[in-house]
Amino acid sequence: MVFSSVTFLLAFLPVTLLVCLLMPGARSRNAVLFLLSLVFYAWGEPVYILIMLFSTFFDYGNGRLLERFEKQGKRRAKNAVLILSVTVNLGLLAFFKYTDFLTGSLNGVFSLGIPSLGLRLPVGISFYTFQTLSYTVDVWRGRVKAQQDPVAFGAYVAMFPQLIAGPIVRYADVEKELSERRMSLETVWEGVPRFALGLSKKALIANPLSRYWEEISALSGESTVTALLGVLAFALQLYFDFSGYSDMAIGIGRMLGFHFPENFDHPYEAKSVSEFWRRWHITLGSWFREYLYFPLGGSRKGRARTVRNLLFVWLLTGLWHGAGWNFVLWGLWFFCLIALEKLFLGKLLERLPGIFGHLWTVGTVLLSWVLFQSEDLPAAGRYLLSLFGAHGFMSGVSLFYLRCAGPMLLLAAFFATGIPSRLWKKLVREGARLPFEAAGAFLGLELSLIEVVNSAYNPFLYFRF
Repeated sequence: MVFSSVTFLLAFLPVTLLVCLLMPGARSRNAVLFLLSLVFYAWGEPVYILIMLFSTFFDYGNGRLLERFEKQGKRRAKNAVLILSVTVNLGLLAFFKYTDFLTGSLNGVFSLGIPSLGLRLPVGISFYTFQTLSYTVDVWRGRVKAQQDPVAFGAYVAMFPQLIAGPIVRYADVEKELSERRMSLETVWEGVPRFALGLSKKALIANPLSRYWEEISALSGESTVTALLGVLAFALQLYFDFSGYSDMAIGIGRMLGFHFPENFDHPYEAKSVSEFWRRWHITLGSWFREYLYFPLGGSRKGRARTVRNLLFVWLLTGLWHGAGWNFVLWGLWFFCLIALEKLFLGKLLERLPGIFGHLWTVGTVLLSWVLFQSEDLPAAGRYLLSLFGAHGFMSGVSLFYLRCAGPMLLLAAFFATGIPSRLWKKLVREGARLPFEAAGAFLGLELSLIEVVNSAYNPFLYFRF
């Protein structure tokens, strides 16, 4: 089930909100949220729900053990629990996500003939694995207390708004709200505009852009302009698709009484690649910094160690996004760019006019999306050849897509910046915004629902991760 489906919009979400509103307190709401989140997940993954439940109660038990061993002063036992949690969680993720990739690579190099298991990737496993891992690490560090109520912990892990595509909500973000949150018609209303914004991004911008990208990527021998229009369509589709999902998740969380962290901050306005990644998928970047980059030493122990740490982080970031050599190279691409900025390029960009940093960032990120979206390395190579002029600069097909897709791309690029929100704040006084926001939310919901009902094409790109 996806947020932008008729079933979710007209049945699942209204029923969930109504039942939760009727519950007398946070404990009973946690039980309802846990149960309905399992229904939400089982709608598309009835078998793999067992994997999620195992991860949930395995790390609930690990948290209780960590707390007990801390009180008893058993540091070695405490460390053993942490190692067990990390090993089992990452082992499950690696088994389902990378087994076939590894056997395929070995077969290709050594002709071993190892049969593929043909495993389907459990939806959202990359997200909920990181959530439960961050919980056990934070309990081990003493930053949060172990959750005593298994239902409350289950509600945290399985919480349907952020279960299958983020944002990655750490336990510390919602620890108090699991037991003390307030839910009312007022909180429901507070979440509606954010949900409507996300649904509009998805249904009214990302879905139309996806059609242009699919048409252009299916062509053979595209000219430079056609290939550029295609990758621009994909870049904007990916942004509106994923940021729209995050907006919907944050909006639903607010309806239910939670405050989820922000996940996007107009990343295409960035003036360096490092800044881009501080604005794009913020919760993932924060997770890698907090639980990998900083524990390795970050940038505090000299240039050589900094480069090594960046290499490790970006290799894993690439592999987190997908089991394929294109994702490995995608991660290495960003490692090279960010390492260059750390070593010397960042200071140079700071001295130049902002437009140079912006062009550098957008250009290198667009190239990265060619690797990101390709089925394999040969497909990425063919598209890059087209992009760099192997089949001419412009063609009749280019003119056709300039006329058809050009206006939509310009509109999407405008709304991908912070200009609309800055204009809104400048032109409309804060006290007078409420009726306009209400009208905009309901108009966005209505138009999006019409688009969802009339369109059979409604994917979420990040479900594959």
